[in-house]
Amino acid sequence: MNSIRLKYIVIFLCLSAFDALAQKKVKVPQEKDMGAYLMVYFKDDTHGLYMALSKDGYSFTDVNSGKPIIAGDTIAEQKGIRDPYIYRGPDGMFYLALTDLHIYGDKAGYRSTQWERDGKQYGWGNNRGLVLMKSADLVNWTHSVLRVDKAFPELADIGCAWAPEMIYDEAKKRTMLYFTMRFGTGKEKVYYTYMNKDFTAMETLPKPLFEYPNGVPYIDADITKVGNKYHMFYASHDGTSGVKQAVSDSVNTGYVYDPKWYDPEPVGCEAPTVYKRIGENKWVLIYDIYRINPHNFGFSETSDFINFKNLGRFNEGVMKSTNFSVPKHPAVIQITRKEAQRLAKKWDLDMKF
Repeated sequence: MNSIRLKYIVIFLCLSAFDALAQKKVKVPQEKDMGAYLMVYFKDDTHGLYMALSKDGYSFTDVNSGKPIIAGDTIAEQKGIRDPYIYRGPDGMFYLALTDLHIYGDKAGYRSTQWERDGKQYGWGNNRGLVLMKSADLVNWTHSVLRVDKAFPELADIGCAWAPEMIYDEAKKRTMLYFTMRFGTGKEKVYYTYMNKDFTAMETLPKPLFEYPNGVPYIDADITKVGNKYHMFYASHDGTSGVKQAVSDSVNTGYVYDPKWYDPEPVGCEAPTVYKRIGENKWVLIYDIYRINPHNFGFSETSDFINFKNLGRFNEGVMKSTNFSVPKHPAVIQITRKEAQRLAKKWDLDMKF
């Protein structure tokens, strides 16, 4: 056998092996494999990304002693991020989506005006971008900026793009991204779209996810599938700001308005998010109590999404933040002990799982 023929045989075998590995179904951890919780959040003073770990879902410890693990000025066009959300895709990868916005960009020296654009024409914040990130191990991340206003001609005049979240649409076999958006200074509502496989671009023009009665603005939607129902919590601006719920049989349509307020706080709340307790028929609803100083999170627990037990705020009840304070806009997922240990090791956190 001559050397050239042998060379091509080796190449063919290598390519065949690679193709077999590529087609091999990824084994994604299930709830029985989980042994810890990961919380992502940000802070107003830094506009950076933070992570905290928990063994029991009650007590959370920041992996970097209350300092950012990723600075906003390294990944965002506006040099600051807000509203982080994390989810594990069906491919086993971790995905992060964040608001590209620095609300103090002028004071920080990143721009000479209060906002990127005229506040009278585009309103508070008036950002146009989302930061999208992807990782296999929670340690090494790729990132890109999605300019929503440039994705489709119809979106050129948007006034904001806030609080992105993701969920896997099992019917379409695609990741659905949904986020708060308004046009000009109009009323905010939540829109949904479907992402490309690289998680870098929208493939469909965003459509409204839910129409609030009488056109009341709402923001910060969070969707959790339980059984065959989709539970969407969101921050309603119906007279005050608080958490409401709408339920549907479909991930992107048919949500039914419920006038009940689901947070127990007497002051304004936003950024609701839900996580499930490992191995239990219990879910925790978190909300950002932004109308108190200093900021804090509130927590309620449910088994049926009808009755909720108030667990209080961080460090005022059973929920604890051991080495951080004034967090903003959380999201929590289940992770394995191995994943938690890897993350702790990366940041020299002395925490065993």
